[in-house]
Amino acid sequence: MERNIYAYKCKRCGHVQYPYRTICRNCHENDHNEFDIVPLPKKGKLLTFTHLFNPPSDFSTVFLSLGIVELEDGSRITGQLSIERPTIGMHVRANVEVVRKDEYNRYYGMVFYEA
Repeated sequence: MERNIYAYKCKRCGHVQYPYRTICRNCHENDHNEFDIVPLPKKGKLLTFTHLFNPPSDFSTVFLSLGIVELEDGSRITGQLSIERPTIGMHVRANVEVVRKDEYNRYYGMVFYEA
C-alpha cells in the first residue's frame, strides 16, 4: 500500500498549500469547503539540509539528516534525507515511511532519496 502526505488545493484559485491553513495564501478564501485534498508529489529539488548529531531521545538513531525540498508543484516540505552526500540543488524522490516511533505509535513522514 502506497502512503501519501496530502496538501490542500483551493477550489477558488487552484493554489496548493501544505500544511493546512484555514485561509488560502493566494486568494485569502477562508471557507473550509473551498479546499480539495490532493497528494503531494514525491519528486523535487533539495533546497537546503542539515545534519543532527544528537537528535531527541525518541529517535532510534544517533545521526539524522534533514532537508527542505521544493516539490514539483512548488510546495516545500521538510523531511529526512537518506542520502550519503547531499548537495543543494540535487534532484530527490520521496517515500512516506516511519520516521519515528514510540511504544504504541508510529509517525510517518517524507524520507528523501537521490533521484
